[in-house]
Amino acid sequence: MITISTLTKRLLAKLNYSYFIIVLLVFSRCKDNASAITTVNDNEHTVDMSTDIPVHNFTSFEPLLYTTSNKTYIVNFWAMWCAPCVKELPYIQQYAKAYPDAEILLVSLDFQKDIDTKLKPFLQKHGITSKVVLLDDPDSNTWIDKIDPNWSGAIPFTIIFNAEKRAFFERSFESFEDLENEVQNTIHKY
Repeated sequence: MITISTLTKRLLAKLNYSYFIIVLLVFSRCKDNASAITTVNDNEHTVDMSTDIPVHNFTSFEPLLYTTSNKTYIVNFWAMWCAPCVKELPYIQQYAKAYPDAEILLVSLDFQKDIDTKLKPFLQKHGITSKVVLLDDPDSNTWIDKIDPNWSGAIPFTIIFNAEKRAFFERSFESFEDLENEVQNTIHKY
């Protein structure tokens, strides 16, 4: 006879297994490569440590993925512990500086409890001044597919879009020029 307790244990084991698979996918994409980490020194801006970093679940975050504007939007999913993510942040910051009309959104997948103690100091140390939000929604199996059914869940992951065009990049950008070319090919190609 199977009891409620046994069913609960089996369900939790399956949920933990699913969570483990997601974490494994993310970690397999973000191999430790500390030598690749670079910083941007942008003397015109500093990170305001008192500024709140908005925390979203997917429902409140999803509207940020769409626009009716022809302005260029770049939404980058990243985390502090992901070396390829950190490596490309200076290129995204450089793009924001070179193209101030573009809207840049850095979506941190770090822990909410680390915003003040780790995330804000990290942003300040690396000269990151683009808008940052934290996506804190444990149901990644659902929201990853809503963003792009072809996305494995690995980071970095970037969406370049406007009202008419949209492209997904499940890779890190290797340089400012690499990012600039992908924006050009996505948004400005006729």
